[in-house]
Order: sequence, then C-alpha cells, then structure tokens
Amino acid sequence: MSKLQQGSSNELEGIRQKAAAHFAPSMLYEALLRLSRACGAESLDRFEKAMVQMIDRSSADDTDFEDMKEFATEQLYACVRAVKSSPDMTQPLEDVQSRRTQGRSEKAETLEGQLQQGLEDTFPASDPPAVVSTAIAGRTKPLVGTDEVLRKRKREEK
Repeated sequence: MSKLQQGSSNELEGIRQKAAAHFAPSMLYEALLRLSRACGAESLDRFEKAMVQMIDRSSADDTDFEDMKEFATEQLYACVRAVKSSPDMTQPLEDVQSRRTQGRSEKAETLEGQLQQGLEDTFPASDPPAVVSTAIAGRTKPLVGTDEVLRKRKREEK
C-alpha cells in the first residue's frame, strides 16, 4: 500500500512538499513557454510583473516568510529568463496591418490590375540588354559564330 493511503498527516505533508519542490519549477517553465507561444513574449513580462506583485502582497504567520518571498521572486525571475532564452521560444507574429500599404485593395481583381499596370510601366526595364561592342586599337580579329559574321565572310569570299 502507498503512503498516500496509510501515511500519517506529517508524512503526507512531507511528500506534498517534496512534490512541490520537485515538480513546480518544471511545471512553471512549461506553462510559461506555452503562454509565450500562445500570447507572445510580451505576455511573459506582464505575467512576471503580476506574479511579483502577488508575492509582495502575500502574508503569512511564518518567521521566514519574507525570505520565502525573496526566494520565490528569484525563482520566478530565473524561470522567466530560462523561457525567454529557450530555443523553443517562438518569435512574436508580425502585425500584418503595419506592413499593409495605405489604400491597397483586398480584391483580387484590383490587385491583378495593379500588378498588370506595374508590369506595363516597367516594361522597358524588362527588355534584354543590348549587345555593345567596344573598339580596341590594333588589328582586327576574326569573329566566329554569329549569323552576321558568317554572312559577311561569304560576301567577302565572293
């Protein structure tokens, strides 16, 4: 039989304290990681501030309570820092509205028309570059390979 079923209240309280000391930090870490994924990193700062205020407002009839509050605050800060530096921490989503151009339509037909107009306005830039040759002093060298050069050679041979 387990101690939970047959243990004395002192034994059960000891087990409860061991469980809290062992599992509470990892549960807090996982909860904060999930909070930051769902609500963004700024939610961690709000949570941290709220928890520090809650710890400060707490009171108990224990001579070590002020030290307990200090340790709890340190543990909270350490856990929030660990979550913020976690590789599992996701980056906040970008606000799409901040990148949207003023006056930009959401209609597909309008967007297609704007795209087509933009392409037409930039059409000369989409032409391939012209072939430019430079004159180099010295004797001429035979050109091989283009249709124009081959026609020129045929004319010269006749």
